[in-house]
Amino acid sequence: MIEYRKASLNNIDELKTLLWKYGPNEWNHLTPEGVDNEFKLVETGSATTITAIYEHEIIGFAVLIEGSKSPNYLEKYGPVENISFIGDVVVSDEHSGKGVATQLLTECILEAEVKGKETVLIERHEENLASAGMMRKAGFTVIDTFLDTAKRNSGSRKSVILESKI
Repeated sequence: MIEYRKASLNNIDELKTLLWKYGPNEWNHLTPEGVDNEFKLVETGSATTITAIYEHEIIGFAVLIEGSKSPNYLEKYGPVENISFIGDVVVSDEHSGKGVATQLLTECILEAEVKGKETVLIERHEENLASAGMMRKAGFTVIDTFLDTAKRNSGSRKSVILESKI
C-alpha cells in the first residue's frame, strides 16, 4: 500500500535525486537553479513536499508552493495570498501509470485547503498528455494557454495553466 505524507527536511537530497533521475524529459523544464530554488522554499517553510512512500521508499513527490513565493506570472490568476502552486511532480518509472501522481496532486489540494487557500494552480507543456491526464483526474481545469519560448523547447512551445478551486 502506498502512503502519502509530508517529507522532512532530511529527505531533500533523496527527493532531488529522484527528480533528476525521473523528471527530465522533452516536456519538463528543469534547471539546477530552478530545482535548488524550489527546495530552498521547502527549507524555509514556503513550500511543502508531499511524498508517496511504498515499502519505506519514496517513489514520488509533489511540491506545493505558497502563492506569494510562486512565479510572478501567476499573479494574474488571482490574489497570491489565496493561491498555492504545485511545482515539480515526479514518480519513479516503476510506479508510473498507477495513479500515484494523481493522488499526489489530490494530497496537495487537501494541504492547500488546510492552509486556507482558495485555488491551486499548476502548469504543464501543452502537449504533455501524461501530465494532462493526471491533472484532469485530480480535478484541474485549463484556464490559460500561452507561448512560452523561454521555457519550452519542443512541440508547440506552449505552457498551459490549470486550476483547482477549493
